[in-house]
Amino acid sequence: MNSQEILDDIVAAIRPQLGKAGAVANYIPALARVNPCQFGIALRTRDGVEAWAGDAMTPFSIQSISKVFSLTMAMRLAGERLWERIGREPSGNPFNSLMQLESEQGIPRNPFINAGAIAVADCLVTCGDDPKSEMLALISSLCDEPVHIDEEVAASEAATGFRNVALANFIKSFGKLDNDVCTVLDVYFRQCAIPMNCLQLARAVNFLCRDGSHPFSGVQVISARQARRINALMLTCGTYDAAGEFAFLIGLPCKSGVGGGIVAIVPDTLSLCVWSPALDASHNSLLGQKALEMFTSRTGLSIF
Repeated sequence: MNSQEILDDIVAAIRPQLGKAGAVANYIPALARVNPCQFGIALRTRDGVEAWAGDAMTPFSIQSISKVFSLTMAMRLAGERLWERIGREPSGNPFNSLMQLESEQGIPRNPFINAGAIAVADCLVTCGDDPKSEMLALISSLCDEPVHIDEEVAASEAATGFRNVALANFIKSFGKLDNDVCTVLDVYFRQCAIPMNCLQLARAVNFLCRDGSHPFSGVQVISARQARRINALMLTCGTYDAAGEFAFLIGLPCKSGVGGGIVAIVPDTLSLCVWSPALDASHNSLLGQKALEMFTSRTGLSIF
């Protein structure tokens, strides 16, 4: 069975479950209005073959999936210096937890929890010229289509992001944030507010299944070693405090966002994106996780 038939079958299996469990991210007002009864899936192979099904062309807020791109930029700009202020271990706590920062002296456990992504944004402000424009340019290049920032979502994030403000100030209090808190948070909030669809995201993360080479031009985005490291961090830290469950059930490097999207990488083979807005208790897409489990079960594709 080819990829398109597999995706069509997954959509057919998922659709009857839409709206029956989970909840949208209602703590961000602009996301609270999203219709939960949507599901999309798309993939792009290493060789450029694409398939998609369901609501794969409907844009959604990528939220924490953006952390893959900000980390990519920071690794390019800062190299190994980046890890002087960010750990590489699973947190075991919710993505917006403050607890570990106290005991670990303001060094976030990994770059995919909110505190870690704020530290990455600080690096981008220090090392880059215009981080917001540079991120849009990178993502637009990777998906071969222009992307933009949703100003309403960005404003909604900023107006309600009290815990993120606390995280940034807490890191700053330990002397681990070099730039103005408001400047750093503006980068962070706005990167999370980029709308994309499943096919665009499957294209944009495709460099991670190509040893770091650009999905369209073939130019190295990052080195093969850096691509392996990002995949490793996605596997161990990319789905908040459910990373172990994702590794157990799915067996692929994944990165989720509270907009309901999840990207997944099959190294040397393909990249995949699923989207369904209703989240589980760990703030991962409930049906997105089920769809990925169905995909790996049907195809036998896993890193294990």
